[in-house]
Amino acid sequence: MSEGDCLFCKIANQEIPAKVVFEDDQLVAIEDIEPVAPVHILLIPKSHLTSLNDITEEDIGLLGHIQLTAAAVAKQLNVAEEGYRLLCNCGPAGGQAVMHVHYHLLGGRDLGWPPG
Repeated sequence: MSEGDCLFCKIANQEIPAKVVFEDDQLVAIEDIEPVAPVHILLIPKSHLTSLNDITEEDIGLLGHIQLTAAAVAKQLNVAEEGYRLLCNCGPAGGQAVMHVHYHLLGGRDLGWPPG
């Protein structure tokens, strides 16, 4: 899949509407259209990376920014104190449905362990 065909690239470029909860020059955070928890946010980098297997040392700043943004969004959505989960699926067997790196911020209910 090319960047031009990528669903999350189109969302990041505002070609497809989404319920945005945060946006800056590096990423966009949106409400998931099929939530699995009361709070289910997708944090999507604006630059196209297919999976975690494609990241390099040049992406360390972006990945750190995602972590900081996730914590800020969790506070904004009132799940930080109670607790939340931040996860990134990698590859089809890992549950990655869209081949563009993205993180799920889940909260608002007890999240059991082990997952899946």
